[in-house]
Amino acid sequence: QERKESGKRGRKPGRKASTEKIDMKAKLAERSRQSARECRARKKLRYQYLEEMVTDREKAVFELRRELEKLYSWALEVEAGRFPDGLQELLEELGAMKQE
Repeated sequence: QERKESGKRGRKPGRKASTEKIDMKAKLAERSRQSARECRARKKLRYQYLEEMVTDREKAVFELRRELEKLYSWALEVEAGRFPDGLQELLEELGAMKQE
């Protein structure tokens, strides 16, 4: 008996049974869905964080504008020769800070 030396026996590498292919595709699809869920969750948290930062910054801007408006009106009163309400307390606070 002569055997052919040209081919090898058994399953060829790289080829899988159809059920194994289906299982692999299902695993890959599930992993992809899980990854997408995690990505959406991270995105949602990031947007919440950014929205909170924007809200905080808007509050800070509002407070600074209010303070600027107050100081501007005080400057106008001082120029007119009047001593505005609240200026004395501010000066006393600043004086106490310098002494410390």
